[in-house]
Amino acid sequence: MRREEFEQFVDAELPRLLGYARVLTGNDHDAWDLVQDALVKVGLRWRKVDRQGNPAAYTRTTMVRLNIDRLRRGARESVVEAVPDAGAVPSLPDGVEPWLAAALGSLTPRQRTAVVLRYVDDLSLIGVAERMGCSVGTAKSHLSRGVQRLRDVAPDRQEEIP
Repeated sequence: MRREEFEQFVDAELPRLLGYARVLTGNDHDAWDLVQDALVKVGLRWRKVDRQGNPAAYTRTTMVRLNIDRLRRGARESVVEAVPDAGAVPSLPDGVEPWLAAALGSLTPRQRTAVVLRYVDDLSLIGVAERMGCSVGTAKSHLSRGVQRLRDVAPDRQEEIP
């Protein structure tokens, strides 16, 4: 029964999780890896996660933490002979338009993480710092630099950038 519930969750949330991962990582390849790693962790703890009442939020938090770990390790890409078939089409999180997703790709990984946590997840600076595992001042610096770079990259969208 639990396995079926987890599979239903994955089927329902996969496009949103992929979109969230896309804005966190900046590319589709890393987004797929991040979602798969997060779903493995969530799947192993599904009974506890499901009882907490918001498995999608738990999964997004897991993705943020895994992405930070990936950045700290300096993850390396490996070349493969064949590109795997795409199963689900990522859908961007609510409020993230395609131009913004593209502009987020110009940020450093830490800046991108801070901007996504602050403006997509609507966390306070304290919440951003906690999720990123850094001080409030460091989170504020990443956020400030990220927003400024977004303004530089998309000058015609000034009114839409916070």
